[in-house]
Amino acid sequence: MTFSLPPPGVEAVLIALVLCAAVYDVRYRRIPNWLSLAGVLIGVALNAFLDRNRPGMFLSSLLGLAIAFAVYFVLYALRAMGAGDVKLMAAVGAVVGWPNWFGIFVVTAIIGGIMAMILVVARGRVKKTFWNVAFILSELKGGRPAYMRREELDVKNPKALGLPHGAVIAVGTIFFLALSAHFTR
Repeated sequence: MTFSLPPPGVEAVLIALVLCAAVYDVRYRRIPNWLSLAGVLIGVALNAFLDRNRPGMFLSSLLGLAIAFAVYFVLYALRAMGAGDVKLMAAVGAVVGWPNWFGIFVVTAIIGGIMAMILVVARGRVKKTFWNVAFILSELKGGRPAYMRREELDVKNPKALGLPHGAVIAVGTIFFLALSAHFTR
């Protein structure tokens, strides 16, 4: 995985997008469609404009949009993510393009895992979480969705222990940008 900073205009759009999404997700536990759609449209248009000086940015933007949507749609189908998270990551992919989206995805997954472990320990649910992970793996091995037999494993259920993933995406994105700035000096 390589770390590369997007152009300054792209970086500004990206930061504004993920910070707005984080605020909405923390306050209302949802990410508005207008925000994700604006991110997609601005990201694709900005990369189409920048493609004249940096060939390949427009195609990378479209690939970032498609791959991000596909990866997160699988997580949505397993009820591990909400629909707003899928659309937000698709917008992030459209803004930064495929290679940088993959870096943001990996950093976000690592940070999300750390934040989830902190939440599990803080809520005193370590044992229950390990049982749930074992159950999920056994259900996946059998080709069954785990949320069908345990309602707390459905992200849409109020009994589910969850983080606002829009905020996790924002933290992961900003951390990725900081790593990129450090490694591209």
